[in-house]
Amino acid sequence: MAESTLLVKNMVCNRCIMAVETILKQIGIPYANVQLGEIETIGVPGTNQKEALADQLNNIGFTLIDSKASATIEKIKKLTISKARNQVDEKETRLKLSTFITNHVHNEYSYLSNLFSSIENRTIENYFIEQRIEYVKELLVYGELTLSEIALELEYSSTAHLSAQFKKVTGLTPSHYKQIGVEKRRGLDQV
Repeated sequence: MAESTLLVKNMVCNRCIMAVETILKQIGIPYANVQLGEIETIGVPGTNQKEALADQLNNIGFTLIDSKASATIEKIKKLTISKARNQVDEKETRLKLSTFITNHVHNEYSYLSNLFSSIENRTIENYFIEQRIEYVKELLVYGELTLSEIALELEYSSTAHLSAQFKKVTGLTPSHYKQIGVEKRRGLDQV
């Protein structure tokens, strides 16, 4: 039986994957794999099943993607999040963001950048910085790493650079943020 790939917007964590798997089981759509932003179904879901899936996904804040442009944007977001969190292969950590995205999306970066900006109203680079800062917030709240260790892990040129970027994005110093903690964090789908 042929497989079909459905794309889903706003999936950002493992709990999202579990929620989508639960919906697929409830609706009765057999699937081979669910990963961030993608569902590989076994066979092609019927129109009624697809509509039910879209409704259920909307109920929990996800959107079934039906256009190529939207699919490309979601792929860029997924890649950007993994790069911002340093969850890429070791050989890819040193690549510039533009090269990293171009290698995976197989399109010119200028086209991808313009497409992203026109739909998201911000640049890929701004999105990347926002994702990195959200991750820094997470690491600060956990309190397991010092600011210099976080800067090293995320490959900032220095702790001062990380602090300056953090303050520019949040309006707070990392130490002040650490004091006020969790109430200032946002979900990745809200970044």
